[in-house]
Amino acid sequence: MTIPRSQNGKARHIPLNSEAVAAFKVLAQRSSSGAPVFVNLKGVKLEGYKHWFNRAVRESGLADFTWYCLRHTFASRLVMAGVDIRAVAELMGHKTIQMTMRYAHLAPEHNLAAVERLVSFNSGKPPVAGGSPAQSALLERATATISATASGDKDRSHPVAVH
Repeated sequence: MTIPRSQNGKARHIPLNSEAVAAFKVLAQRSSSGAPVFVNLKGVKLEGYKHWFNRAVRESGLADFTWYCLRHTFASRLVMAGVDIRAVAELMGHKTIQMTMRYAHLAPEHNLAAVERLVSFNSGKPPVAGGSPAQSALLERATATISATASGDKDRSHPVAVH
């Protein structure tokens, strides 16, 4: 998809996935040949979302839903699907990663899945707690370090709550 003049005044080229392309093909078949695909009920070409979006949200009964919710969802789902943040920034049209990070919010389940990936590093080995004396000593030192760091005290060990 090409946007001739984006918010920053430059043209943008945005790749569409297969489902989006299929949806556009259906919409194009419904329209007259050469006619705009996005039109209002009177057949007038839509120039932007502001002419219809808020009304559609209101009529759907959604509360506190804005156009930017769609952008947040887009960015977050890309990140949760494993797309690197630089690619997400480019797709969103952001010049900085910091702007993209404002949009990309991860679901708690995604964060859990992320740390669960660490299990694969221990594949085929005994669990550290039941492992060799060296592994047990390493686990004990790591736990003490985490406990001290979490409490802000390097001299005393305080347990860290695990949920």
